[in-house]
Amino acid sequence: MSSSIPRSAAVAAVVSAALAAGLLAGSASASAEDGAGVRIHDIQGTTRVSPLVGQQVTGVTGVVTGVRTYGSRGFWIQDPTPDANPATSEGLFVFTSSVPTVAVGDAVSVNGTVTEYVPGGLASGNQSLTQLSKPVVTVVSQGNPVPAPVTISSWSVPGAYAPAGDPAADGSINGLTLKPRKYALDYYESLEGTNVRIGTSRVVGATDPYSELWVTVKPWENANRRGGTVYGSYEDQNTGRLQVQSLVPTAQQPFPKANVGDVLAGATEGPLDFNQYGGYTLTARTLGTVVDRGLERETTDRQHRNELAVATYNVENLDPSDPQEKFDALAKAVVENLASPDVVALEEIQDDNGAENDGTVSAAQTVKKFTDAIVAAGGPAYDWRSVDPENNKDGGEPGGNIRQVFLFNPARVSFTDRPGGDATTATGVTGRKGHAALTVSPGRIDPANAAWADSRKPLAGEFVFRGRTVFVIANHFGSKGGDESIVSHHQPPNRSSEAKRLLQAQAVNGFVKQLLAVEKQADVLVVGDINDFEFSGTTKALTAGGALYPAVKSLPRGERYSYVYQGNSQVLDQILTSPGIQRFAYDSVHINAEFADQNSDHDPQVLRFRP
Repeated sequence: MSSSIPRSAAVAAVVSAALAAGLLAGSASASAEDGAGVRIHDIQGTTRVSPLVGQQVTGVTGVVTGVRTYGSRGFWIQDPTPDANPATSEGLFVFTSSVPTVAVGDAVSVNGTVTEYVPGGLASGNQSLTQLSKPVVTVVSQGNPVPAPVTISSWSVPGAYAPAGDPAADGSINGLTLKPRKYALDYYESLEGTNVRIGTSRVVGATDPYSELWVTVKPWENANRRGGTVYGSYEDQNTGRLQVQSLVPTAQQPFPKANVGDVLAGATEGPLDFNQYGGYTLTARTLGTVVDRGLERETTDRQHRNELAVATYNVENLDPSDPQEKFDALAKAVVENLASPDVVALEEIQDDNGAENDGTVSAAQTVKKFTDAIVAAGGPAYDWRSVDPENNKDGGEPGGNIRQVFLFNPARVSFTDRPGGDATTATGVTGRKGHAALTVSPGRIDPANAAWADSRKPLAGEFVFRGRTVFVIANHFGSKGGDESIVSHHQPPNRSSEAKRLLQAQAVNGFVKQLLAVEKQADVLVVGDINDFEFSGTTKALTAGGALYPAVKSLPRGERYSYVYQGNSQVLDQILTSPGIQRFAYDSVHINAEFADQNSDHDPQVLRFRP
């Protein structure tokens, strides 16, 4: 599973008046010592944090624009007579904790405490949601018209993403006055809790298991030919992305299934929320209609007789307890979509009883079930090699013992076995007369290195194709768990997980340089779930000194992705080539990441070349 910050139960936090980092900068545009007569825009203020946080307020009036009966239960109210300041939102969430008893169109008066809720908790770095807590609600009248929605469109969302954080506040933007005409994050924040609308928009993130999808209101923004929005730089965020959820529980109305490139047609309207898993979210009272644009799964070209095809595929925590249908679907993809590569490096193969935490580390049953499924799908009878990890030492799901595994077609390629490899023994480089070799094959690279603590160790293997030795190093670098999201109140966000991947990349780069020091033109492929972008410091460390080249950069910019996260089509899986591999064909085979129905959350990669 990857790279994205894992979804778990949200942790609530209330920002108190004592919080540091500039959280409470700003002052009320209207004040009353007893909290009476305060309007919604006074509570929202001109920064991300309410100037009235922690205070009791009474008689806050508005019209109900949305009611949420699941998850974070409550309702939104909006002042139908706004002020003239574009930085102050006229909408507000009222957190009831139980199912609200109000209805859309009710005019209400609310007493409560102004709080700042941080989805995911303070440590997440997320922005906070201004809300009223512990409310006492009085319904004044019913059946009132909902305030007209603010239309979010390509022209209304600024091209610049966010202001730079205040150095005096540890890089936080919380205390900065909003500039909604200049920055996209400020624009969305100025509409927090407001009734908003989008028109017909392209889907850039498929419907997920949590009944949400992503659209863009900027159809030209880093668009690719399959309908996605490509993430190509830390400095060039895709400002038009917006998450869409429904206020209608799925039990009452199933959420529509959409793939990337489909269209959410017509008007989608409702309050603008902020949540842990994507930030600003249109919580729809009225949801548009999904129009299927017929996105198809890709199929790569088959290798020629004298070409070696090497693939990498993260199969998402595969273990024997998974349904046979998952094995069959993954196998069919290997045979049909990947055209039966000669070598397949698999990531996230779990041990023989999956997440059962009983000390089992062998994955022989998992691999056999998968290779049998490949044969049943019409593919080759793959042989395989791997190294069992120490129990619970390689991260991932507790008890799962994920590892990398080499599959290879013995009718096309042979594996050079050099005994001695185990979980703690490091493979090394030896050779003579200009020909490099591994000391153990399969073997792990520097497993005692602290860079691999609680993380998958690289698996190195020595293959022979048509008399030529090819070294393949299969990787699954540390995840992005713990990183702040791109909607963090820190700008730029803190990406703490990069430090570990940087050390991992340096270790692999150093090993490749050892091979090249013995054999300058050695054919070396570094493959796998690198869990980082082609422009990242991780990739730069892997390629340092010209030891490797990221093959994904051979593709047009619009085709550089293997994963879709929060509406961004991005690179996580890579194949990198040594200098001796001058000519190759590289393909990111899009069969999963763009689709609501997935066999894995990653797209596989294939490289073909003549050793």
